Amino acid sequence: MTLDAYRDHIKPIMEPVVAASVRLGITPDACTVLSLFAAAAAGVSFYFYEIGVGTLFVLLNGVFDALDGSIARTLNTQSLRGDFLDHTVDRYADIFIICGIFAGPLCPWQIGVFGLTGVLMASYLGTQAQAVGIGRFYGGFLGRADRLILLIGAGAVTLISSIVIIGLSLFAWVLLIFGIFGHITAAQRFMHVWKQL
Repeated sequence: MTLDAYRDHIKPIMEPVVAASVRLGITPDACTVLSLFAAAAAGVSFYFYEIGVGTLFVLLNGVFDALDGSIARTLNTQSLRGDFLDHTVDRYADIFIICGIFAGPLCPWQIGVFGLTGVLMASYLGTQAQAVGIGRFYGGFLGRADRLILLIGAGAVTLISSIVIIGLSLFAWVLLIFGIFGHITAAQRFMHVWKQL
């Protein structure tokens, strides 16, 4: 199960923010670009062990990522170009954040690379379902919303106490989870598409 399936449940929370953004003239594409800048800032912050700042920027990345589609739907300006930009930026955002974590002192690079491959393959299989005509598929254990929540949680807990479990920080454990469940999610999505073809 993935939190992406509960997108409709956050609509009441997002509606006032979406309405304010529309009044201010903020476009969906602007939100997409802002989400990329937030992800890059998060990655740089984690690299320099600025946990609080990095966690805040991960949160902002999630907010802007949710806003772009909501604003597009409100303005009825959804487009293939906007969808393409959103998915491209999401992958770069994942790369910026995760590389920032394992390039710095928070996580061994081997675990970081494993986590990154799990994230990228799960995301790829989700959109590849659409590419072969099945329709986009967000199923599986670990979606993007789940990953952001885990990162924000790890950041919040680390700010209170630098917990180390079997020699690994919480961020290292989170990236290990990304690797394990990301590849499981990729396999689940592959099997779903394979059965439909």
